[in-house]
Amino acid sequence: MCYKTKLVSGLRNLSYEDRLQRLKLTTPEKRLLRGDLIETLKIMTAREKIDKHEFFESSNNAYSSRGHEYKIAVQRSRTVAPSAFFSQHVITSWNKLPEEVINATSINMFKNRLDRDNEWGN
Repeated sequence: MCYKTKLVSGLRNLSYEDRLQRLKLTTPEKRLLRGDLIETLKIMTAREKIDKHEFFESSNNAYSSRGHEYKIAVQRSRTVAPSAFFSQHVITSWNKLPEEVINATSINMFKNRLDRDNEWGN
């Protein structure tokens, strides 16, 4: 837990969550996930010189017309360890993103739309 928010005048006695809310900050976990979603966009849309198949398997679910064209297949595992990998823990949040967010024409537009959409971090 980060205690530097306690240095802000008048916030010392509040809980960590209340301090974040007053300062309009997000949790470290949500900031990490946001960065991972940005990196996923770069990989999936070939903005990074990384083969997306090294990290992800595209979802070929022909029955679903919801969402966006960059859906990622969820890899099933019997252990907990793979869910800690970047390529696995970001999938659920990525697949929840609306098409409007995914189809942003620039990284900054993606970030702005992502920040307006409240569903991805829940």
